[in-house]
Amino acid sequence: MDARQFLGMEPTEDGSLHWRLPVTREVSTPGAFLYGGCGLGAALVALEEASGRPTVWAAAQYLSFAPTGGVVDLEVVLAAVGRHVTQGRVVGTLEGREILTVNAALGTGRYPVEGTWIDPPEVPEPLECPESEPLAIFADSILTRVEHRVALGSVMGSDGPPSPPGGPGSPGDGASAFWARVPEHLGPSAATLAILGDYVSGGVSQPTGVRTMGRSLDNTLRIARLVPTEWILCDIRIHGVARGFAHGRAHLWSENRVLLGTASQSLSVRPWPDAAPPGLTAERP
Repeated sequence: MDARQFLGMEPTEDGSLHWRLPVTREVSTPGAFLYGGCGLGAALVALEEASGRPTVWAAAQYLSFAPTGGVVDLEVVLAAVGRHVTQGRVVGTLEGREILTVNAALGTGRYPVEGTWIDPPEVPEPLECPESEPLAIFADSILTRVEHRVALGSVMGSDGPPSPPGGPGSPGDGASAFWARVPEHLGPSAATLAILGDYVSGGVSQPTGVRTMGRSLDNTLRIARLVPTEWILCDIRIHGVARGFAHGRAHLWSENRVLLGTASQSLSVRPWPDAAPPGLTAERP
């Protein structure tokens, strides 16, 4: 299964510049609207198809909700086509209302030097980590199509292996991590990383100590190197929470600790109805 099949995208009779994305439960949030990572992923499938080039960078701005049962129309514009890089965008609309805008650069450079100058977190291998059971409210959503194993800290309220006091993954620290794979064995691609990169929002529970929910304002993805891997390690770091908004990033690693890409987000955030009051603050010591 490839990303196009996973997302359920449909090309139109106009060719590779126009696509339809039915908003089924399988690409929706528990709140019954299009999951932002699926919207970005669909846009990248369309851009790569139209340009014939792989994604280097992409940024989605989420403007409105696309309710489950609707159909999002995706229009591709290749604004600048160079010898090595194509700059393009996708506008997603539903019944004439703009839902999301994605800007991206696609291409392959010629600089021969490669390297990674950050380190992955020291966490157990995927099958050594506890499986995160989805909450009942997550049923019939994108979250039940991805298998999660919590490797560090707390993601969406699920506890991982114990962390040393004051160290990464300990209460009050902004670091958390989980392994993820799609049971249909969806391979690594820009679209796959877009879906997993949208999980940055799930990391807000770790530093605040409160189970939170939020709406992504954006999702920015940068592709490093795509290599075959069954599991992807999502290494989340929340940078700050203030004025009802959170900001953070995720490094996405293969099982062999190859950096696949990075994702960053800003989102509006609030506690779950049964969580602590909104006035709670949590800061690192």
